[in-house]
Amino acid sequence: MNFDWIHPNEAAFWVALSFFIIIGVMIYVRVPGLVAKQLDARAKGISDEITEARRLREEAQELLASFQRRQQEAVDEAAAIVAQAKNEAKILKKQARDDMAERLERRTVLAEQRIAQAESSAAAEVRAAAADLAAAAAERLLTSSMKKADLNKLLDADIKLIGTQFN
Repeated sequence: MNFDWIHPNEAAFWVALSFFIIIGVMIYVRVPGLVAKQLDARAKGISDEITEARRLREEAQELLASFQRRQQEAVDEAAAIVAQAKNEAKILKKQARDDMAERLERRTVLAEQRIAQAESSAAAEVRAAAADLAAAAAERLLTSSMKKADLNKLLDADIKLIGTQFN
């Protein structure tokens, strides 16, 4: 090995000597210990940040799960409300149909009553007209000079005619 550079006139000698002096001063001042302390503090800070990040992540997952449960509950509640509304709509529809049928039945009964009343009124009018007609016929017969026997025959025929018309 060639140690020619270990001469005070060589620049390499002075560079090497400066290097060793700086290293010695650094060891004397305990720079490696300070660097190690700073690195340990930095590592502890990073470890604390990682722990905090994990804790925050777990909290976020719990919060997400809570929100998902709430969302599912809201969806279930909305489905229950829709189902209840459908049931109520069916009930209301059935009630409306029943009410409509009842109204229709009442109106039918009322119409039938009106028709029966109109029929009885018409029958009474026909009877009155027949009575008026019979009275007029009787008056004509009486005023005319018919024989009593002919009048009785005519009256009997009119009575039979009226009887057959009303039965």
